[in-house]
Amino acid sequence: MKTVNMLEAKTHLLRLVDAVECGTEKEIIIARNGRPAVRLVAMQNQPISKVRFGLQAGKYPPVELETFDEDDKAFETCFMVTMHEPATGYSYRNLVCNGV
Repeated sequence: MKTVNMLEAKTHLLRLVDAVECGTEKEIIIARNGRPAVRLVAMQNQPISKVRFGLQAGKYPPVELETFDEDDKAFETCFMVTMHEPATGYSYRNLVCNGV
């Protein structure tokens, strides 16, 4: 266990971190005015969690395309645009829902 003062830690932080990461030092104590203030230790290698797809599989009923497209008319009336028009040239004011 090595103890360094704040100025030395500030000047040589990269070296201190490298020493802890590679295992040369198990931990390094950084002191302020001679009193221990911080302990520098290496992080435990934690496994990286992989993204798991399909967690919601079977929780929702399958939706047909026609049923899914039925909501388009509600969006068109709310936002005063058709879903198949290009969105270029519309201002925020044109897209605001009617009184909602």
